[in-house]
Amino acid sequence: MTEPSAREPVDGGATEPPAGDHADQESAASADLPKSRTRLPTTAIRRSARMASLPMGYAGRAALGFGKRVGGKPAEAVAHEMQMRSAEQLFRVLGELKGGAMKMGQAMSIFEAGLPDEVAGPYRATLTKLQDSAPALPAETVHAVLAENLGPAWRERFAEFDDKPVAAASIGQVHRAVARDGRVVAVKIQYPGAGKALMSDLAQLSRMARLFGSWSPGLDLKPLLAEIRERIEEELDYLAESEHQRTFAVAFEGDPEFFVPHVLQASPQVLVSEWVEGYSMAEIIRNGTPDQRDRYGTLYLRFLLSGPTRAKQLHADPHPGNFRIMPDGRLGVVDFGAVARMPDGFPLAMGELLGIAETGDAAAVLQGLRREGFIKASIDLDPEMLLGYLDPLVEPAHTEEFHYTRDWLRGQYRRLNDPRNKDFTVGLKLNLPPEYMLIHRVWLGCIGVLCQMDAHVRTRDELIEWIPGYAH
Repeated sequence: MTEPSAREPVDGGATEPPAGDHADQESAASADLPKSRTRLPTTAIRRSARMASLPMGYAGRAALGFGKRVGGKPAEAVAHEMQMRSAEQLFRVLGELKGGAMKMGQAMSIFEAGLPDEVAGPYRATLTKLQDSAPALPAETVHAVLAENLGPAWRERFAEFDDKPVAAASIGQVHRAVARDGRVVAVKIQYPGAGKALMSDLAQLSRMARLFGSWSPGLDLKPLLAEIRERIEEELDYLAESEHQRTFAVAFEGDPEFFVPHVLQASPQVLVSEWVEGYSMAEIIRNGTPDQRDRYGTLYLRFLLSGPTRAKQLHADPHPGNFRIMPDGRLGVVDFGAVARMPDGFPLAMGELLGIAETGDAAAVLQGLRREGFIKASIDLDPEMLLGYLDPLVEPAHTEEFHYTRDWLRGQYRRLNDPRNKDFTVGLKLNLPPEYMLIHRVWLGCIGVLCQMDAHVRTRDELIEWIPGYAH
């Protein structure tokens, strides 16, 4: 267990989770899978079949629901029951598939804030569970991975080892253990077959590339998919992750606001690091006070934006399960599998373009985005329409303090995704350069989480502090 800071506690720090279910209950993995299930489904056929079970399962429940209504059960009760069963199946299928399928579920959990409440409401809790909780692997599989990576005598490395994971996510799960020297540690174990599962999901996406291209003529998918593949391969390598984490740990050593655990041991499929005491930031989303929402929303944004300056890396997995509220008030950060190396910090052009967009110079924004590869030379685009499309990215900086809300995000979602709206066609004409892929992922994910938190954040101040070229 990491020792509390010797300094005075940070103002606004929380020593207990907000009212509601305790974090340990939320983050603990659900019941173990049947013992025969020791590996992930890895073939495209098996994974596609499992995914197909979601709409098929819903159809079956709809037929059953019709029968119950005919039998006299109230329609509202039947609808609620169907939604709850569908939500549970969503958690089970995406959780058991893990890999890219679960990553899709984690992305859904971030962006549910943009969906109408009548759509997202029944699935909110289920999707949130996918942030740091999924059906766990059986103990014997865990032991086999540890023996393969740490040697047959792996138990001798620990005074205690808890077979029940405290968190289970897309490619690995985390166990609490006690090292021989008495330190409490987190042991991260990669699922057997996780690599094949992720590559299977990516292969299916690649086969759909032509279809996506016909829908979005401005998008060049080949270099983007190549970048995704490279990032996935890196995320599967715990030795690479350990180096990312070590870099962040050194950069944020002794910080009064943030804590990054040091790596103690690493192998290709096992990562042992300092334990981060505290509870998931998802608890703030569910039950936090206004002060907690504003404080940790600000710290969350600050950490993501400051990484490229302080550690020359961008933490690129922004879902709340990777951020912990510590007893001394600091924000603990875990999981450095997805990282963008930025030796020069954020691209200078990024800050300059954000600043220009804020001034309303549409022609200059269009020219700059063309230069950076966001708009192909063959694509015609109205500058004013483009500026309107980019509004969600720059609006939080228009005021001294911006209030991120679900209602605001839903309004933006409706505007940008309505085929009848002129903004919809703009999105079809834009390209995503590979070097901006993770930046884009983090920025949009961050906005989604801040809206879930209902946080007031001085976004402009943070952009001025951490984004080169933004301030004028």
